[in-house]
Amino acid sequence: QVQLVESGGGSVHTGGSLRLSCTISKYTISNYCMGWFRQAPGKEREALATITSDGRTTYGEGKKGRFTISKDNANNTLYLHMNSVKPEGTAMYYCAAEPLRPEVSCFGLSLRSFYWGQGTQVTVSS
Repeated sequence: QVQLVESGGGSVHTGGSLRLSCTISKYTISNYCMGWFRQAPGKEREALATITSDGRTTYGEGKKGRFTISKDNANNTLYLHMNSVKPEGTAMYYCAAEPLRPEVSCFGLSLRSFYWGQGTQVTVSS
C-alpha cells in the first residue's frame, strides 16, 4: 500500500503563505490521482484541490487563485502552495491518493476512495 507523509505545516499569520509537501513511497505518484484535503475541528473533511496523473488540476470553491496544487514526479512529491491564508484555514491538512482511475479528476469522490497520510497541522493566527 502506498505511504503518504505530509510536512510543512505550522503557524502562519492571516494573509501569509505556506507550502505543504507530501512524499509518496512504495509506489510512484504517477499511479494516482492526488489530492489535498483539510479538516477543521468539528467539521467534515473538505477537498481543496486534486491533480490527475497527467497533471490536470481541480480546485474547490474559492480556492483557485489562492491555492496551487503541483507535483514533482521525479521526486514523488506533491505540493500545496497556499497564499493569502485566512483564519478559517486552521485545520489538519491531509494528502491523499486515489488509485483506480488516476487519469480522471478525483475531486468529489468519496473519501473512502483514497489512501491517506497522517496529516500536518496548520494554524492561522490574526
